[in-house]
Amino acid sequence: QEKQVLEDLEMPLARRETETLFQEQPQTGNEYLEDALLRSYLKTHLPPKVLEEVNQDLERFGNRLLTKIKPLGWECELNPPVFRQYNAWGQRVDHIATCSAWRRMKEIAAEEGLIAEAYERRYSNWSRLHQAVKLYLFSSSSGGFNCPLAMTDGAAKVIESLGIPGSLKNAFDHLTSRDPKKFWTSGQWMTERRGGSDVANGTETVARKQPDGTYCLYGFKWFTSAADSDVTLTLARVADAEGQVKQGSSGLSLFFLKVRDEEGKLNGIQVQRLKDKLGTRQMATAELWLDGAKAELISAEGRGVASISNMLNITRIHNVIASVASMRRMISLSREYARRRVAFGKLLKDHPLHMQTIARMEVQTRGAFLLLMEVVRLLGLVETNMANEQDQLLSRLLIPVAKLYTGKQASAVVIEAMESFGGQGYMEDTGLPVIVRDALVLSIWEGTTNILSLDVLRSLTKSQGQVMAVFFSTVQKKLELASSTAKLEPAVKQMRDAIGSLAQFTQAAGSKGAETMELAARDFSYTLARIYAGALLIEHAARPGASSTDISAAQRWCNQELCPVATEFRNSSYEAEEALVDSALVYEGSPAYGSRL
Repeated sequence: QEKQVLEDLEMPLARRETETLFQEQPQTGNEYLEDALLRSYLKTHLPPKVLEEVNQDLERFGNRLLTKIKPLGWECELNPPVFRQYNAWGQRVDHIATCSAWRRMKEIAAEEGLIAEAYERRYSNWSRLHQAVKLYLFSSSSGGFNCPLAMTDGAAKVIESLGIPGSLKNAFDHLTSRDPKKFWTSGQWMTERRGGSDVANGTETVARKQPDGTYCLYGFKWFTSAADSDVTLTLARVADAEGQVKQGSSGLSLFFLKVRDEEGKLNGIQVQRLKDKLGTRQMATAELWLDGAKAELISAEGRGVASISNMLNITRIHNVIASVASMRRMISLSREYARRRVAFGKLLKDHPLHMQTIARMEVQTRGAFLLLMEVVRLLGLVETNMANEQDQLLSRLLIPVAKLYTGKQASAVVIEAMESFGGQGYMEDTGLPVIVRDALVLSIWEGTTNILSLDVLRSLTKSQGQVMAVFFSTVQKKLELASSTAKLEPAVKQMRDAIGSLAQFTQAAGSKGAETMELAARDFSYTLARIYAGALLIEHAARPGASSTDISAAQRWCNQELCPVATEFRNSSYEAEEALVDSALVYEGSPAYGSRL
C-alpha cells in the first residue's frame, strides 16, 4: 500500500514536469521576416524595384522553409546515405542510396533557382546577392544539401569563366537549370591520399589521352564530397607519350567528367567506402578509385590550379554563408528559448547575465553577416563587369579573410548557443547538436585557417602591396560616413587607432622578411576581418534610419581587440627565437623532443 501511495504521488508530478518541458520548445517563424539585420541591409542597398521583387520572393521562400523544407532537412539527418557495394548475386554495384527527402531537396534547389539566380542576372549585379541571401536562409534547413550546391555553383562559375565552350554548354545549362528534371549537381574531387590543401604535391591521378581526344583518368580520390552528384571537376596530371607526368602545380590540369555513362553505370569509377564523418552526415562523402574514368580536359594543359581557383572562390563564399547561417539559426533558437524557459523563478530573458551572453553572440553574428554581404556585393560587381580595379583587389583579399574568420566565429558561437539551452542543448532529438557538428567543418573545408591566412599573404604579394592601400582607403571612407553621428565617435576613434597600428605593423614587418609575415599571417588575417567588419557595422549604423541597436552593435564590436597583430608584434611573437620556443613548448615530453630540437 505504501508503495502504491508513493507511485500515485510521483506520477502526476512526473507528468507535470514533462508537460512543462514540452512547452519550453523554442518556436521560430519565417526566418526572413525575423531577421532584422538582413531586412535593413536589403532596404539600404537594393534599388527600390529590385527590393520590392526580392522582398516578396524572400518572404514567400521563408514560408516554404518553415512549412516544407525544414521537415525534409530533419528527415535527411535521420536517414543518411547508405553504401551497397554488391548486390544479392555478388555483382559489384557500388550503389549510394540516398533518402527521398535528399532527392526532394535537389528538386527544391532547382525550383527556387538557388544556382540559376546567380547566372540569369535578372537584377544585374544584385543577382548574386539575391542568390546568397536565399542560400543563407536555406542553409540551416537544407539537411546538408547546401554543400553540393556550393560545388555546383563553383562548377558553373568555372565553366562560365572559360567562356562556356560548346562542349560544356549542355553541362552549364543543366547546372543552372530551374527544371528539377534537368538540374544537375557537381562534385569537386581534389583531395587525394596525401590529403590536405597541398594539391600541387598531393595529386597523383594520371590522365591518358585517347584517340578521340578525351582522356581516361586513373587514380584514387580520398575525399569526394557529394559523391552522388551527376558530374564533377577534378585535377589530374597529363601523361606524355612515354607515360611520364610533370610534378608540381604546373603539371596539374582540370577535367570535367560525368559520374555515370549513358546507361546509368559508373564511368570507370569504383566506390571504396563512405566516409564516417563527425558532421554533414546527411551528404555522401566517399573514397573513389578512378579506373579509366572518361573525362574532358577543360583547362589549358598545366593550368588546372589557376582554372579551378574560380570554383574555390565560390565554395569559400558558400562556406561563409553556412557559417553565418549557423550562427543566426542558433541565436534565433536561443533567444526564443529565453522567452519560454523559467529558471530560478524567472524567465531566462529576465536574467541580465544570460542576455549579455546572447547579445555578445549577436554582435559577432552581425559583423560576420555584413562581411558576407560585402564579399557577395563585390562578387556581383566583378561578374557584371562593373567592378573597378579597387573592387577586384578587395574581393581577392576579403574572400579568404571572410572564410577563415567566420569559420572560427561559427564554431565559437554555435557551441556557446548550445550551452544556453543547458542540458537540452546536448540532446540529439532537439536538433541542436546537428547544427553544432555541421558547423565544425567550416573552419576546415576549403582550406584551414592557417592555409587561408597564407593565401591572404599571397594576395598582398601578387598586388605588390597595392591591396593594402585599397583596404585602408575603403575603411577610411566608411568611417567618414559616421563623422556626423556623435554616438559613433568612440567606435570611430577605436577604429582609427587600430588602422594606425596596422599601418605601423605592415611597415615594420615589411623590413623583417618573409618569415615574420608568415608567423604573423593568422593574427594579421584576424585583424583585417575585425577592422573591415567594424567599418561595415559603423557604416550600417551611420545610415539614415539606423536603430539604436545598430549603433550598439558597432560600439561593442569596436570594443574588442581590433588589431591583435600589432599587439603580438610588440610582444615579439613573430621573432625567429619565438618560433623555436613554440616548438619547444609543443614537443616537451614527447619522445621526439631530443631529436627534433
